[in-house]
Amino acid sequence: MLKAILILPFNVLVSVPAIILYFSTFRLINLSQPVALVVMAILFFCGFYLIISTMRLFSSVKFGSPAPWNPINKLIVTGPYAYVRNPMLIGVFFVLGGECLLFQSMVLSGYLVFFVLINALYFPLVEEKELSARYGKVYDIYKANVPRFFPRLTPWKK
Repeated sequence: MLKAILILPFNVLVSVPAIILYFSTFRLINLSQPVALVVMAILFFCGFYLIISTMRLFSSVKFGSPAPWNPINKLIVTGPYAYVRNPMLIGVFFVLGGECLLFQSMVLSGYLVFFVLINALYFPLVEEKELSARYGKVYDIYKANVPRFFPRLTPWKK
Protein backbone atom coordinates (compact mmCIF):
# COMPACT_ATOMS: atom_id res chain seq x y z
CA MET A 1 0.00 0.00 0.00
CA LEU A 2 2.81 2.44 0.87
CA LYS A 3 4.39 1.87 -2.54
CA ALA A 4 1.11 2.82 -4.27
CA ILE A 5 0.82 5.96 -2.14
CA LEU A 6 4.37 7.01 -2.87
CA ILE A 7 4.28 6.31 -6.57
CA LEU A 8 0.80 7.46 -7.59
CA PRO A 9 -0.56 10.40 -5.57
CA PHE A 10 2.85 11.60 -4.38
CA ASN A 11 4.26 11.84 -7.89
CA VAL A 12 1.11 13.43 -9.30
CA LEU A 13 0.70 15.91 -6.45
CA VAL A 14 4.30 16.65 -5.43
CA SER A 15 7.03 15.45 -7.80
CA VAL A 16 5.55 16.53 -11.14
CA PRO A 17 4.24 19.90 -9.86
CA ALA A 18 7.65 20.60 -8.24
CA ILE A 19 9.41 19.94 -11.55
CA ILE A 20 6.88 22.09 -13.43
CA LEU A 21 7.29 24.95 -10.95
CA TYR A 22 11.08 24.67 -11.00
CA PHE A 23 11.18 25.13 -14.79
CA SER A 24 8.41 27.72 -15.13
CA THR A 25 7.34 31.03 -13.67
CA PHE A 26 4.82 31.25 -10.87
CA ARG A 27 3.84 33.55 -8.06
CA LEU A 28 2.31 32.60 -4.76
CA ILE A 29 -1.30 33.55 -4.18
CA ASN A 30 -1.83 37.08 -2.94
CA LEU A 31 -3.11 37.08 0.63
CA SER A 32 -5.39 40.01 -0.26
CA GLN A 33 -7.51 37.74 -2.50
CA PRO A 34 -9.98 36.31 0.04
CA VAL A 35 -12.19 34.51 -2.50
CA ALA A 36 -9.22 32.73 -4.07
CA LEU A 37 -7.89 31.81 -0.61
CA VAL A 38 -11.25 30.35 0.45
CA VAL A 39 -11.61 28.40 -2.81
CA MET A 40 -8.04 27.11 -2.44
CA ALA A 41 -8.67 26.02 1.15
CA ILE A 42 -11.90 24.25 0.16
CA LEU A 43 -10.15 22.44 -2.70
CA PHE A 44 -7.29 21.30 -0.43
CA PHE A 45 -9.64 20.22 2.37
CA CYS A 46 -12.04 18.31 0.11
CA GLY A 47 -9.21 16.80 -1.91
CA PHE A 48 -7.23 15.55 1.07
CA TYR A 49 -10.42 14.31 2.73
CA LEU A 50 -11.27 12.19 -0.32
CA ILE A 51 -7.71 10.89 -0.72
CA ILE A 52 -7.32 9.97 2.94
CA SER A 53 -10.78 8.43 3.33
CA THR A 54 -10.35 6.28 0.22
CA MET A 55 -6.87 5.18 1.33
CA ARG A 56 -8.36 4.13 4.67
CA LEU A 57 -10.99 2.06 2.86
CA PHE A 58 -8.30 0.42 0.74
CA SER A 59 -6.22 -0.38 3.82
CA SER A 60 -9.23 -2.05 5.46
CA VAL A 61 -9.43 -4.58 2.61
CA LYS A 62 -5.99 -5.97 3.54
CA PHE A 63 -5.11 -7.40 0.11
CA GLY A 64 -4.22 -5.07 -2.73
CA SER A 65 -3.95 -1.35 -3.22
CA PRO A 66 -5.30 1.43 -5.44
CA ALA A 67 -2.46 0.73 -7.88
CA PRO A 68 -3.28 -1.15 -11.10
CA TRP A 69 -0.36 -3.55 -10.56
CA ASN A 70 -1.77 -4.72 -7.20
CA PRO A 71 -5.58 -4.51 -7.39
CA ILE A 72 -7.74 -5.22 -4.38
CA ASN A 73 -9.70 -8.45 -4.20
CA LYS A 74 -13.00 -6.84 -3.17
CA LEU A 75 -15.10 -4.14 -4.82
CA ILE A 76 -15.45 -1.19 -2.43
CA VAL A 77 -18.85 0.51 -2.67
CA THR A 78 -19.03 2.24 0.72
CA GLY A 79 -17.84 5.60 2.01
CA PRO A 80 -17.14 8.05 -0.82
CA TYR A 81 -17.50 5.17 -3.30
CA ALA A 82 -21.24 5.12 -2.55
CA TYR A 83 -21.46 8.58 -4.14
CA VAL A 84 -18.95 8.46 -6.98
CA ARG A 85 -16.83 5.75 -8.64
CA ASN A 86 -13.50 7.63 -8.54
CA PRO A 87 -13.33 9.59 -5.29
CA MET A 88 -9.57 9.28 -4.90
CA LEU A 89 -9.00 10.67 -8.38
CA ILE A 90 -11.44 13.51 -7.74
CA GLY A 91 -9.50 14.24 -4.55
CA VAL A 92 -6.31 14.44 -6.62
CA PHE A 93 -8.06 16.79 -9.08
CA PHE A 94 -9.12 19.03 -6.17
CA VAL A 95 -5.64 19.14 -4.61
CA LEU A 96 -4.07 19.92 -8.00
CA GLY A 97 -6.64 22.69 -8.44
CA GLY A 98 -5.65 24.05 -5.02
CA GLU A 99 -1.99 23.95 -6.06
CA CYS A 100 -2.83 25.87 -9.25
CA LEU A 101 -4.43 28.60 -7.13
CA LEU A 102 -1.64 28.58 -4.55
CA PHE A 103 1.12 28.98 -7.13
CA GLN A 104 -0.85 31.03 -9.71
CA SER A 105 0.81 28.97 -12.45
CA MET A 106 -0.59 28.63 -15.97
CA VAL A 107 1.78 25.74 -16.71
CA LEU A 108 0.56 23.89 -13.62
CA SER A 109 -3.01 24.61 -14.71
CA GLY A 110 -2.18 23.07 -18.08
CA TYR A 111 -0.87 19.99 -16.27
CA LEU A 112 -4.16 19.76 -14.36
CA VAL A 113 -6.18 19.96 -17.58
CA PHE A 114 -3.92 17.35 -19.23
CA PHE A 115 -4.20 15.06 -16.19
CA VAL A 116 -8.01 15.35 -16.12
CA LEU A 117 -8.27 14.63 -19.86
CA ILE A 118 -5.95 11.61 -19.70
CA ASN A 119 -7.96 10.13 -16.83
CA ALA A 120 -11.29 10.97 -18.49
CA LEU A 121 -10.12 8.76 -21.37
CA TYR A 122 -8.31 6.08 -19.36
CA PHE A 123 -11.15 5.19 -17.00
CA PRO A 124 -13.87 4.36 -19.54
CA LEU A 125 -11.49 2.86 -22.10
CA VAL A 126 -9.28 0.76 -19.80
CA GLU A 127 -9.98 0.63 -16.07
CA GLU A 128 -13.75 0.18 -16.20
CA LYS A 129 -13.39 -2.72 -18.63
CA GLU A 130 -10.86 -4.37 -16.30
CA LEU A 131 -13.13 -3.85 -13.29
CA SER A 132 -16.07 -5.30 -15.18
CA ALA A 133 -14.00 -8.35 -16.11
CA ARG A 134 -12.70 -8.75 -12.53
CA TYR A 135 -15.96 -8.23 -10.59
CA GLY A 136 -18.57 -9.06 -13.26
CA LYS A 137 -22.23 -8.24 -12.75
CA VAL A 138 -21.59 -6.68 -9.32
CA TYR A 139 -19.46 -3.96 -10.89
CA ASP A 140 -21.85 -3.49 -13.81
CA ILE A 141 -24.73 -2.83 -11.39
CA TYR A 142 -22.55 -0.46 -9.36
CA LYS A 143 -21.44 1.35 -12.53
CA ALA A 144 -25.06 1.75 -13.65
CA ASN A 145 -25.99 3.39 -10.34
CA VAL A 146 -22.95 5.45 -9.34
CA PRO A 147 -21.52 8.17 -11.59
CA ARG A 148 -17.87 8.18 -12.66
CA PHE A 149 -16.84 11.75 -11.72
CA PHE A 150 -19.87 13.78 -10.58
CA PRO A 151 -21.22 12.49 -7.24
CA ARG A 152 -24.75 11.41 -6.45
CA LEU A 153 -26.63 13.47 -3.89
CA THR A 154 -27.49 10.38 -1.84
CA PRO A 155 -25.34 7.30 -1.19
CA TRP A 156 -26.01 4.23 -3.32
CA LYS A 157 -26.90 1.13 -1.38
CA LYS A 158 -26.53 -2.23 -3.06
